[in-house]
Amino acid sequence: MFILPYLSVKECLKQVFFGRRILKNYIMAKTKEEYCSFCGRPKSQTELLISGMEAKICNYCIEQAWSILEEKTKTAAPDLHIDHSLLKPVEIKEFLDQYVIGQEEAKKVLSVAVYNHYKRIGQATQSNEVEIEKSNIILVGETGTGKTLLARTIAKMLHVPFAIADATVLTEAGYVGEDVESILTRLLQAADYDVALAEKGIIFIDEIDKIARKGDNPSITRDVSGEGVQQALLKLLEGSIVNVPPQGGRKHPEQKMIQVDTKNILFISGGAFQGIDRIIASRLRTHVVGYTFAGHKDENIDHKNLLQYISPADLKKFGLIPEIVGRLPVLTYLNPLDKYALKKILLEPKNALVKQFARMFELDDIKLTFDDEVIDYIVEKSEEYNLGARGLRSIMEAILMDAMFELPSKSKSKTKNFCVTLDYAEEKFKKASISKLRPAV
Repeated sequence: MFILPYLSVKECLKQVFFGRRILKNYIMAKTKEEYCSFCGRPKSQTELLISGMEAKICNYCIEQAWSILEEKTKTAAPDLHIDHSLLKPVEIKEFLDQYVIGQEEAKKVLSVAVYNHYKRIGQATQSNEVEIEKSNIILVGETGTGKTLLARTIAKMLHVPFAIADATVLTEAGYVGEDVESILTRLLQAADYDVALAEKGIIFIDEIDKIARKGDNPSITRDVSGEGVQQALLKLLEGSIVNVPPQGGRKHPEQKMIQVDTKNILFISGGAFQGIDRIIASRLRTHVVGYTFAGHKDENIDHKNLLQYISPADLKKFGLIPEIVGRLPVLTYLNPLDKYALKKILLEPKNALVKQFARMFELDDIKLTFDDEVIDYIVEKSEEYNLGARGLRSIMEAILMDAMFELPSKSKSKTKNFCVTLDYAEEKFKKASISKLRPAV
């Protein structure tokens, strides 16, 4: 009696596959006809059979492989083929209204500038004698008025790579700090190193007022973090091919540079420009505080919001070089936030602070509610300390810190609803360190 050796299912499948492969090779050698190494079709059943070093592939497998690759590319980056011409200025502003409260003038200017920029990119692919130059934007406004939020929301709507760069850390090449090319490195990282996608992105340069030179006259000393940075930014803003180090320029000097063309990158810069109101007041022949000039009437001037009268000449006098001002042609301002705007910021946007905190508590099965007096109290304290929209979160964190510490461990008990009353808010805020700040005068 002949007994077969015990083989596992896996071993059996291997033997069967090996036997089929030997049989297939035997038939191919016998018939002397070429076969596709992927699907096994003979050459007579294909339109094209491409031979490689040790394999052959037919036209059917090529088409199938191409469809798989195309589908994978669309899944990884579904927004590469967005038609930006469909986004009209009114639609862009309506989207901004869902996230940004107030600032109607800034939103209108930003919507038109972004629409014209991507319309220019679409026109650049067509043959036309008229070449449209890009319009970079500069936003001037107090801290916490929404400069960064506006730029981030625009990028969210357009589904383009977006990078935020802090101008305060930039220095001239060769000095301690970051080179201006590091701005493009961040954009490349946001685009997953897709150069074509990064070249249609948006860069927000924050705190651009911090690189202003001291005084209106050219500096006689080396200004490595002021005027020198402005000079280095010129080639980026205007549009040129820049060699970008993908991992940073100084820690990895041996890396291969990536060339990025900045002519289609939209630059949005923002800054508080602390003290520029005095320059505006001097040009308008009025005073921020005190008496006006003799015989001069300025009843139509809003002294509480002098930024609305800002002009490129004021930026030049503040310390930006004329070349930078010329490459940021779209100038707009952001209004300071009053009580009405601060209250709407707390309650109305899609990502309103009250909704955010309510969602955080909801994750622990706790329903968070606020009395109306508490909302007014938070707005009053934010305006009192002149903290802007960012101050709203600081105040709410101070009020809810103890609740966020204690209630999650009690969420399994009967504590399901938590209502913040005015007495509770006042008590917690007085204990917080933020209450020790001196109120703004």
